[in-house]
Amino acid sequence: MPQPLSAHPALVDPATLKAWLHGPGEIALLDVREHGQYGEGHPFHAVPLPYSRLELEIGRLAPNAAARIVLADDGDGVAARAARALAGLGYAAVFVLDGGVPAWQAAGHALFAGVNVPSKTFGELAEHHYGTPRVSAPELAAMLAGERPPVVLDGRPASEFRKMNIPGAVCCPNGELAYRLRDLVPDPATPVVINCAGRTRSIIGAQTLINLGVPNPVFALENGTQGWYLNDFALEHGGTRRYPDNAAPAGLAEARAAARALATRFAVPHAGAGEVDGWLRDPARTTYLCDVRTPEEFAAGSVPGAQNTPGGQLVQATDQYVGVRRARLVLIDADGVRAPVAASWLRQMGHDAVVLEGGLGAALAAGLA
Repeated sequence: MPQPLSAHPALVDPATLKAWLHGPGEIALLDVREHGQYGEGHPFHAVPLPYSRLELEIGRLAPNAAARIVLADDGDGVAARAARALAGLGYAAVFVLDGGVPAWQAAGHALFAGVNVPSKTFGELAEHHYGTPRVSAPELAAMLAGERPPVVLDGRPASEFRKMNIPGAVCCPNGELAYRLRDLVPDPATPVVINCAGRTRSIIGAQTLINLGVPNPVFALENGTQGWYLNDFALEHGGTRRYPDNAAPAGLAEARAAARALATRFAVPHAGAGEVDGWLRDPARTTYLCDVRTPEEFAAGSVPGAQNTPGGQLVQATDQYVGVRRARLVLIDADGVRAPVAASWLRQMGHDAVVLEGGLGAALAAGLA
């Protein structure tokens, strides 16, 4: 393996990079182009980190300075400048993709447009694997006008919900569904429809409830608010309906039991605070602390070094939080529901996701830092 130098960053050719991406060991492929360029086309496993935000975001996306990092640009020298900047910050294994993204494409490797491509691809695979039930926009409209209308839960964050929502829908981000369902849908016979802007979060949200074994009929809205609008149904804007701020949601004991069963089904490991503390001190492996609670809960206090990764968004947009492939993700909640549910999906996506035993309380009691 070539050794990088701070003054003259080592180059890696596309064939070697492809082998690294699919071989053993940690690797971060960071695309240092701006978001517009990234969205037009990038390697499948590339994580967006624009050069303009490099120093602000690198510590969050790649917290271990010993991790192997490859930087990609447009073949215009930006990656080399970024490599020198990272070397100055103490990153010891930084490489530059020779010729950048154009060379990757010229070597016959595919580029993918858009954002959160790995997570969206996984959503399509999950729907195919599970056969997730879905309803079209006209079918949902008929259900809403029927004798037993469903509860429509919007699996996006509140900021997205405010931009547009299906009339009557309630904002309940996917990471909160298992935790707060019975506050929003007390009757286990009431149909539940999960929607998002497009497809992925509708599928994952609906399948989450199905995997948990809830008795309600559960459906994903096909193509989300986009499908609703394209079928000439009106959308609301500025919506504020959301889950209640309830520290002890209804049905919590049942939700915990279902989450434990889900963790067992998908072989989600748990680790104590002492073991996690050892992982954080090990330079040979990258460990992320992922607090999957809501932004409001995180702002009220969390573990030092943790980043707020609301569970639904961590699954939907993993590359916005985790820059290093094959790193360890330690998920933290305060309820025994949200972390195991999110981890069950991350394990299916191939991530080494672990739940912190005892959650936030155990971490704070042990002085995890």
